Amino acid sequence: MATLKIKTLSELGTLQREPVDAKTYSAAVDIVERVRAGGRQALLEEAKRLGDISPGQSITYDRDALESAAEDLDDHDRGVLERTAHRIEAFAGAQRSQLLDLEMEIPGGRAGHTFAPVESAGCYAPGGRFSLPSSVLMTAVTARVAGVERVLVASPKPTPVTLAAAGIAGADCLVALGGAQVIGAMAFGVEGVSACDVIVGPGNRWVTAAKRYVSGYVGIDMLAGPSELVVWADKNADAKVIAADLIAQAEHDTDALPVLVTTSGPLISGVNSALRDQLKSLPGRETAAVALASGYAVLVDSVEEAAQACNRLAPEHLEVHVEDPEGAASGLNHYGTLFLGRGAAEVFGDYGVGPNHVLPTGGNARFSAGLSVLTFLRMRTWMSSGAGPDKDLIRDTAALARLESLEGHARAAEARLG
Repeated sequence: MATLKIKTLSELGTLQREPVDAKTYSAAVDIVERVRAGGRQALLEEAKRLGDISPGQSITYDRDALESAAEDLDDHDRGVLERTAHRIEAFAGAQRSQLLDLEMEIPGGRAGHTFAPVESAGCYAPGGRFSLPSSVLMTAVTARVAGVERVLVASPKPTPVTLAAAGIAGADCLVALGGAQVIGAMAFGVEGVSACDVIVGPGNRWVTAAKRYVSGYVGIDMLAGPSELVVWADKNADAKVIAADLIAQAEHDTDALPVLVTTSGPLISGVNSALRDQLKSLPGRETAAVALASGYAVLVDSVEEAAQACNRLAPEHLEVHVEDPEGAASGLNHYGTLFLGRGAAEVFGDYGVGPNHVLPTGGNARFSAGLSVLTFLRMRTWMSSGAGPDKDLIRDTAALARLESLEGHARAAEARLG
């Protein structure tokens, strides 16, 4: 039965968890290192072993092939992808426009920073139970807006829609492989798969484990785990809408986490009833039912306690269905993306209303943010001496160096006294 268990605030823990279990991490490291040492042959051997490809099958689609896939798609489906890409591009472009270079005076000269994109990005899109062309658009379009010169997409067993999405997103090529092996290939490079500076995108535990390992060699976006949705609702909220949103989250995976936070006991009963009704006609309801069985409702006594519960969970997605959503938002500090009001459904965030859907999970929203143009940019600082360093600056530098017993540093500063 799809019934949310009821918890109190005192029973509520955080969502903190190990992003990768030790056994998976160890095995993923072995796979990555085999690819690193054995190159393309090792990559293909791993792909065949895991059933990603058949003997003789091509694993790469170049730019022309991706454009052809987009052209071959029927007008309706291509239009959906193109409009979604445009909305993602518009939001990412607005973000980029707010990141300004800086220049200011310093003693004896000027200093500042500039934003510069990485040269290459690898964008992973899952291809397991569901192919996710939306993840192709979210990652590759954002990389292009940031100014990345070379964008590679990796996705196992890509569907025609996934290939078309990569073409519409402006990817240079798609590698039809998945798992830890393709993360290793994108990190270190093999014949036919160039090394990337940044690797982004959601994936299963093997992808996450491999990203954790290669993060010392390349940049990554985050270590994302199972998806999460918290809905904060009051007594006036629509139980059927809330149930629909929780089911949408639950159908991702059996490990997905749907949570309701409310001051209303009757609302919990209404949502549970709606969950049972709506699951009856849902394809794949078995998966959603398992996730819902692990979900729960947090029954609190006040708006302040509701905000406290949401902040403690720091979820990937946080919907607010209360009478004054903007006022409620003032008490919320930790979330991947916030959806205010009945019309701001989490599914719109999933499918390209603008903000990116690659978001921190497991309570990591307390210290990290979702994927954006910033993921593909480096802020580089600089200084220029102009007329020459200020004498007070030289003396302070030398004095501080001697406080740290670094005489060479002090003398290098004093060499500028003239």
